[in-house]
Amino acid sequence: MRVPASSANLGPGFDTLGLALGRYDEIEASTADDGLVVEVVGEGAGGVPLDEGHLVVRAMRAAFKAFGDTPPGLRLRCTNEIPHGRGLGSSAAASVAGAVAAAALLGRDVELERELLLQVAAMMDGHADNAAASLLGGFVVAWKYRGNNGDGYGAARLEPHVELQPVALIPSVESSTAVTRQLLPDKVPLADAAFTASRTALGVCAFTSRPELMFAATEDRLHQPYRRPAYPESLDLMERLREHGVPAVISGAGPTVLALLTGGELPLDLVGSSFAVTPLEVDRHGAVVQTG
Repeated sequence: MRVPASSANLGPGFDTLGLALGRYDEIEASTADDGLVVEVVGEGAGGVPLDEGHLVVRAMRAAFKAFGDTPPGLRLRCTNEIPHGRGLGSSAAASVAGAVAAAALLGRDVELERELLLQVAAMMDGHADNAAASLLGGFVVAWKYRGNNGDGYGAARLEPHVELQPVALIPSVESSTAVTRQLLPDKVPLADAAFTASRTALGVCAFTSRPELMFAATEDRLHQPYRRPAYPESLDLMERLREHGVPAVISGAGPTVLALLTGGELPLDLVGSSFAVTPLEVDRHGAVVQTG
């Protein structure tokens, strides 16, 4: 199976808006009589655990528990293209991959189980924007709710506009979501909250039907300015691009900058050598299972 990368927040939509991107991790999973074998090729190789601590395995275990059935042994091979620690949803993709792989190994219909799979994958991250985008593909609006049995996660998938052309500007440095969240304030001014609400709502229009509104729709006062100490070069690049009319945002928790083009060319002279310019398609399919 394969699962796409994603970009969350997309400017003002903190923990709410997500977009699936055409860069993929591929997972080969099978059952065995006993034990666990994990292989990793590509991104993360040599830097992630090859035991029960591996995030795909943890998500598989959580999904098996939710389904009430666990095979005696597992064999797992991960071929990763999604960069780790760059704000492109690598952890959410791993969680989605594990949950979906578990469903497939148990013979479940993945399409019919997407609600449960979203709960499992989003619970691993604590929010559903990246997980929903990787699971469902396209553009998503995600939310968290309090139910009778505890917290749950919802997501609505919308079709992104055909003119949308994301370009990821990926630095060599990594960042930690946990660290960058610590930089955020507990409270924001009411004016900034109202500004964010308007721009997030506008983002739903811009990403789906009114791409000419993309620049205004990606304005943010809620989280990006507070994260400057974690990656000042990324914020500087984002601001340079926006000064030249390019709708640019910090992708997720950063430090990747995502330019959301809807026509025209990216002014490469503004980017500099510290960032790898990576045009990406919008993924419109989400997690895809291949059997055989």
